[in-house]
Amino acid sequence: MSIMIPFFQQFTGINVIMFYAPVLFKTIGFGDDAALMSAVITGLVNMFATFVYICTVDRVGRRMLFLEGGIQMLICQILVGVILGMKFGVEGVGSMSKSSSYLVLVLICAYVAAFAWSWGPLGWLVPSEIFPLEIRSAGQAINVSVNMFFTFIIAQAFLTLLCHMKFGLFFFFGGFALIMTLFIFFFLPETKNVPIEEMNNIWKKHWFWGKYIPDDAIIGVHHTSTKVSTY
Repeated sequence: MSIMIPFFQQFTGINVIMFYAPVLFKTIGFGDDAALMSAVITGLVNMFATFVYICTVDRVGRRMLFLEGGIQMLICQILVGVILGMKFGVEGVGSMSKSSSYLVLVLICAYVAAFAWSWGPLGWLVPSEIFPLEIRSAGQAINVSVNMFFTFIIAQAFLTLLCHMKFGLFFFFGGFALIMTLFIFFFLPETKNVPIEEMNNIWKKHWFWGKYIPDDAIIGVHHTSTKVSTY
């Protein structure tokens, strides 16, 4: 989890969209000033949507936010890709009406909001709460290292990918949104309100991870065996 969650977090494409927002908006038809203003708008959406996460994370749970955010990002990415494909085609030549440009802006804002209340903060929260205290520092170090490594890779490759894949880049990131949503659905148990000393119990009950959790890591098992042997 400390590897896959930060990996998928970066392959949502969020950082490159935030880094290169003015370039991206200018490419799809906004003027210089409008492109900069659109970048500011997405930044504000990112900030305010984070407050949604703060208010809901301990109510609806980690899995629900992960799944909802992933599905919303998938839909937005696919729709943006379809609109750009219809307007510019594979040659990247064409123009967009003002209404289409604003629709793309709304979809990108919805995509940014979905990330801000799901994969953005949860990409740091969940890895930090699933590790026992003995290995938490090492686990978090792996999480941060993977995150920063793929941030660098995606940031360096984005403009080249945009030039070669054009609207297909949004399908590329949309594909990862689908994969990571399925990953969460099948492999992440709900960790809401689970004390750290009981976390192994949750993983032991999981259909996949339970195979790799030894019985003596579960609270109560060790003490029971001790009582029997003493008797």
